[in-house]
Amino acid sequence: MSLLSLTLDVLAAFIHATWNLLSKRAADAGPTFVFAYNLFACLVYLPWMIWLLVYGELTWSPPVAGCLVLSACIHLAYSLCLQRGYQVADLSVVYPIARGTGPMLSSIGAFILLHETPTVQGIFGLLAVVAGIGFITTQGDLSAFRRPRGLDGVRWGTATGSLIASYTVVDGYGVKILGIHPVVLEWVTNMLRFFIMLPIVLSNLPRAREKMKGYWWLAFGVGALAPLSYILVLSAIEMGAPLSLVAPAREMSMMVGALFGMLILGERVSAWRVVGCAILIGGVILLGSAKA
Repeated sequence: MSLLSLTLDVLAAFIHATWNLLSKRAADAGPTFVFAYNLFACLVYLPWMIWLLVYGELTWSPPVAGCLVLSACIHLAYSLCLQRGYQVADLSVVYPIARGTGPMLSSIGAFILLHETPTVQGIFGLLAVVAGIGFITTQGDLSAFRRPRGLDGVRWGTATGSLIASYTVVDGYGVKILGIHPVVLEWVTNMLRFFIMLPIVLSNLPRAREKMKGYWWLAFGVGALAPLSYILVLSAIEMGAPLSLVAPAREMSMMVGALFGMLILGERVSAWRVVGCAILIGGVILLGSAKA
């Protein structure tokens, strides 16, 4: 991976953690918040999209259309899962688990579905991810799993991670193989998500307005930052950076997210969670280098 690609990936990680902090602050708004920030994303990046259309950066074919629709559906499911996770659990639990399980699940899928031979490094990476998730969730107290809603953060974080693994593969294929411009992919899928959710929001508009009271600026922030973080990642892939290295490199956002939860949101982040994040990041790096 070139220095420029790595720089884009690192910058994307910090931006990603920042918009997740904003999203956590608006957890109570639920799916309505997802709809609102998709609207702002379409508006903020519309000039860039128009510029690309004028200069002929939009390639169109049935495979491209299929990729965009599939990506939009997966991203929408991801956004809704993540927002629900933030409603029921801490940022410092849901975020690291979501970011860590994506590479873990893609590796397991490669072993089972593609019959890839597991390496010692890959097995240690998987074990490290599982151990890191355990430390983050229990904070050294195994009775946490027996408490009411003790596994909520794990469930929603893991569901979100599986969707991260799915859209990473689909979008990587779209950018690298089909030649879709990163901004085009991000903008069109945002627009599709907006129109998928529009009838649901319009069916009870007064309730949607009530839900968004006090959260509009947060929605604008997420709408501006979320596409940017992903465009940077897709740009690194478009420049030739291997997908198996790009995904692990951006997982440093897990530690940033945990720190945000502790320093800004006042969440209880013990040494166990910090150690868990460190182990989880190490596991993701092992998985990435094993696949590379």
